Amino acid sequence: MNKSLRNYLTPTLLCAALAAGATTAQAGTLSIGHTTWVGYGTLYLARDLGYFKEQGLDVELTTIEEAAMYMAAQASGQLSGSASTIDEVLKYRSKDFCFKAVAALDESAGGDGVLVGNEVSSLSDLKGKSVAVNDGSVSQFWLSYLLKQQGMKMADLDIQNMTADDAATAFIAGRIPAAVTWEPHLSMVRAKKQGKVLVDSSQTPGVIVDVVALSCDVIDKQPDDVKALVSGLYKAVEYTKTHPAEAYKIMAKGVGGYLSDPKELAEAAKGVRFYDQAMSEKLLGTPETKGDIANIITLANETWSELQGKPYNVSYGDLVDTRFVKP
Repeated sequence: MNKSLRNYLTPTLLCAALAAGATTAQAGTLSIGHTTWVGYGTLYLARDLGYFKEQGLDVELTTIEEAAMYMAAQASGQLSGSASTIDEVLKYRSKDFCFKAVAALDESAGGDGVLVGNEVSSLSDLKGKSVAVNDGSVSQFWLSYLLKQQGMKMADLDIQNMTADDAATAFIAGRIPAAVTWEPHLSMVRAKKQGKVLVDSSQTPGVIVDVVALSCDVIDKQPDDVKALVSGLYKAVEYTKTHPAEAYKIMAKGVGGYLSDPKELAEAAKGVRFYDQAMSEKLLGTPETKGDIANIITLANETWSELQGKPYNVSYGDLVDTRFVKP
């Protein structure tokens, strides 16, 4: 789950993206950038089963492994939107860059974890020790959340900035005592017994959540396409429930990368919960009622303000459009 290598748009990059000018929204087409992550599999499933097409919608999916790059592409109008964690995209929302979450995709329910040696029994055992984590990424956001639950803070650790993949590699090689990473590294460590997973995201339900966030002008100009996107995703999730093996084959072909093997994708899928309509309504809310995502937005504002030393004050209304949650 390479959520991000660079984790915020620098002012120069954002200005350059905005200066490039937004392309004209094309009715009947939505283009979405994303990283390689099992939770985005339902986008490919809905596309390849024709669930979008039957409603007159073409969805173009592009893998871009850096959040800064796909957000820059969206800011310049090269993409209609992006698939990412809500805490990740919150950092880019501003009065000059308007986008909102219109669909819920999944939540990490065991797909992210903290790797440690067998002698470590709690997070407090890591005080003063080196921990590999990707600064500015969802991994740092989640680690900060975990530490706060234990009355700790990032300053209690010796943070080593590494991508999640590099962090896992360093841990397995014995170069660092702890690492925050994700699948397939967690399963690999468990299988090879080269340490253990101290805590994983199944113990923090509803904290790491992925959404599709579309640019506001796209939402305003293409409401029927947004409805088709959400409806197609709901159908894909239901198909996954009833035909998991077939669904994972289709997802693996689409998502590709380290998830190109259906067996690997099926294993990774054990660590996520795909959001159906009822779950989406509870998370995003409806025009009448705020959803649980409001709590994540509050947490993300507080966490990133503290971690990055600058104020974030993105509201629920700034970041969520609930008009499309119900078909």
